[in-house]
Amino acid sequence: MPLDRYHPYALALMRIVSGLIFMEHGTQKLLGFPAGGHGTVELMSLFGLAGAIELVGGLLLVLGLFTRVVAFVCSGEMAFAYFMAHAPQDFFPVNNGGDAAILYCFVFLFLVFAGAGAASLDGARGRSA
Repeated sequence: MPLDRYHPYALALMRIVSGLIFMEHGTQKLLGFPAGGHGTVELMSLFGLAGAIELVGGLLLVLGLFTRVVAFVCSGEMAFAYFMAHAPQDFFPVNNGGDAAILYCFVFLFLVFAGAGAASLDGARGRSA
């Protein structure tokens, strides 16, 4: 298939974009930037731990460093967030605001199995799929 040769680059693009957006959730929780959401939170709280995972995990995903392990942790965080914060509000994700958490969970789970793709520090270290 002609597009198959672009697979590592498409994978890298998905990893980088999802990592950047995920990191933004962490900066919002921990640094109050961009403004909105819950405001800054205490680091030693569930929201603080989530913010730390999002900020550090997002950065590591952007860099493509320890991608499989980091993606596994981030996927787990999103599953936990969905069932703790969203699912109790309503059964349907579109009504409980949890659709992004579900998407992140499965994008990160995919990265656990797919690896970092191109343009990654894992690839430079010889650890990419």
